[in-house]
Amino acid sequence: MLTHFQFKPLYENKQLPGWTFSFYFKKQKVTGIYHPDGKIEWISGDPAGQEEDLKSQIHELMLFHVYERKN
Repeated sequence: MLTHFQFKPLYENKQLPGWTFSFYFKKQKVTGIYHPDGKIEWISGDPAGQEEDLKSQIHELMLFHVYERKN
């Protein structure tokens, strides 16, 4: 389970899509970029063996925090 999920706009112009994110997973900080097309780019390195589960959780969190809150 990931904890302490945070995100912020990738660009100063907040109208441009793209976000950086960070969270803790198994006591290690994980960082990455969430692209507008849903692609995830790991900055801190792939979380070995857990990529698909974590991607699913990140997509869910981004949908809630970024896309659903705009409505």
